[in-house]
Amino acid sequence: MEYQKGRRRFLKYLVSLSAFSAGTFLSFKGNRGFREANASTGTDIQRSGHFDSIKIDIFTHVAPQRYADALQKISPVNTMLSNLDQRFQKMDQLGEIRQVLTLGGSPIENIADPSKAVDLAKIANDGMAEMVTKYPDRFAGAAAALPMNNMDAALKELDRAINDLHLKGVQVFTSVNSKPLDSPEFMPLYEKISQYDLAIWIHPLSHENQPFYPVDQGSKNDFGNIIGWPHATSMAMMRLAASGVLERFPNLKFITHHSGGTIPYLAKRIELAPSRFEGLSRPIIESLRLFYNDTAVQGNTPNLMCANAFCGADRQLFGTDFPMADIDMVKRVIRSIDEMEITDIDRRKIYADNARRLLHLTL
Repeated sequence: MEYQKGRRRFLKYLVSLSAFSAGTFLSFKGNRGFREANASTGTDIQRSGHFDSIKIDIFTHVAPQRYADALQKISPVNTMLSNLDQRFQKMDQLGEIRQVLTLGGSPIENIADPSKAVDLAKIANDGMAEMVTKYPDRFAGAAAALPMNNMDAALKELDRAINDLHLKGVQVFTSVNSKPLDSPEFMPLYEKISQYDLAIWIHPLSHENQPFYPVDQGSKNDFGNIIGWPHATSMAMMRLAASGVLERFPNLKFITHHSGGTIPYLAKRIELAPSRFEGLSRPIIESLRLFYNDTAVQGNTPNLMCANAFCGADRQLFGTDFPMADIDMVKRVIRSIDEMEITDIDRRKIYADNARRLLHLTL
């Protein structure tokens, strides 16, 4: 039933696009949105409302300076991730936004042995916690980095990050040293984060040494990023859902980057797949609808409407990929949300209310 309702919303949106091309009049109101007057029907649709309240950017990246310094000899960090002066100058152009921080750059387990990875994770988490405490008008919270190649230490660091540093969950990548996220060794992590009632951010990862075509050397034209990352997100979601992880841990909450990859677009193909997904107590599509999906899709409103039709506004979160997404890109993301044909209540959920509820934020 929910799928049919979502499908009708998405089809209605496609019809509205046709009406737009036939003669829709737009009256812009700065960066805060616009009203659409459809000349053919005489209707007047409030698209973005007056969103003067805070927007919570759920998926931004950072490298605290001490972490960047510690990593310099191993794997140099993009200076965009560590320069706070530049960050604040850019944020000032975006209005009332509070960022949720995740560690940027390569996964810690890919660049350090199990012992060193523990030290790097602690430095990173201390740095992010310090930023949140020092700049509460900039940062709403942060997700902990974990040494995923040392699970005993990772569980201890998770406890420290949440209980002592007050971080809001953890970030993992779509694969951990080439292992899928439904590997048995990660189950204790899912159990523990479920008990904390916090979230796991999933960041995509593709490997240039594993090209799609065996004759290639690496990823041609950065296809491993452009196409490979959404595919990696989709595959991680499928593995977690098909293995019953979300059934085993019903309080588990995942946040995906880039609007759930290709899952919303391929929902019907997945739902009607011949595979029986043995061992599940419910259809796999129902578990896939439980993921939270951010809006970092380069300002693509039809993409967001497709995700909205699949999972509903309650599972969408404003996220931009800042600072990897520049100011113009962030503004396009905001514009794409403002252009969604949804209620102002649902738009407010996407911009802030869902993040407040999911991460127990008090701003």
